[in-house]
Amino acid sequence: MSVPELDAKETEKLMADHPEWELAREGKAITRTFQFKDFSEAWGFMSRVALLAETQDHHPEWFNVYARVEVTLTTHDAGESGGLSQRDVTLARAIDAIL
Repeated sequence: MSVPELDAKETEKLMADHPEWELAREGKAITRTFQFKDFSEAWGFMSRVALLAETQDHHPEWFNVYARVEVTLTTHDAGESGGLSQRDVTLARAIDAIL
């Protein structure tokens, strides 16, 4: 089942509300890089995000090297070929709140 994709105005609001995030994949995703003091702190962050993602049934794409975590949010079943949805807004807000 397809999830409604954010329209241009909703995407603009998302970016205004979360200036640390950047649009990616031609506006079909948002991404943010987090820098921590060490691997343990980065792993703890990833664990907290994993718990949030599981409760929301919406999981990030991410990449971790030592103290750096790159997070990408997109909804694969939004619109016809994936894009941003309210699920991404909700998860970005939750991720920002745990910092």
